[in-house]
Amino acid sequence: MTIEFATPYRSRSHIPPDPGVPYFIEKGMGDRAHLFADLITVYAGGEQTENTFNFFTVEGPKGDTIPAHSHPETYEVFYVVEGAVRLFVEDLNGRQHEKVLTPGDFGFVPKDYPHAYRIERHHSRIVGVAAGPGGTFERFFENLGEPTDELVMPTEPVVPEAHTFAGVPERFDVGFLPGHQWRTGS
Repeated sequence: MTIEFATPYRSRSHIPPDPGVPYFIEKGMGDRAHLFADLITVYAGGEQTENTFNFFTVEGPKGDTIPAHSHPETYEVFYVVEGAVRLFVEDLNGRQHEKVLTPGDFGFVPKDYPHAYRIERHHSRIVGVAAGPGGTFERFFENLGEPTDELVMPTEPVVPEAHTFAGVPERFDVGFLPGHQWRTGS
């Protein structure tokens, strides 16, 4: 038996809209969105955790580096469960670091640190958690990308129109860094 809940973002969801309610979600059945070439699945967000953290997965093909960005009030973790992901991070002194993460590897990005990632192997999967005083940003994915009921990555990349980059990211503690260059060599 599947329980479905309506949320402000979807006509149906397996995630209850109220905090403090236990629930279970089968693999892949969270709230899903396509953004760029990736499938993002949210399993818990601000609505369930009183804006203390979120829990989501990103699944994607080998591809381009996502745009450099930072979260002024949010800490983010990357845990790779399948494939390989190259994580780029710049500290507040301008030193850049990169590391290829493979299954079982973990990466931590403090708030306000510029970062990006690139999926290095097809069918890679990242578990992400974000938390901080700014709340959570999981609804960014479906507001900038396209909500979907599909359980697969998009057949064509979902690239947001330029005007959507202006307002959507700020509402979700995401600041894109146009023109940012990674000088780490990869």
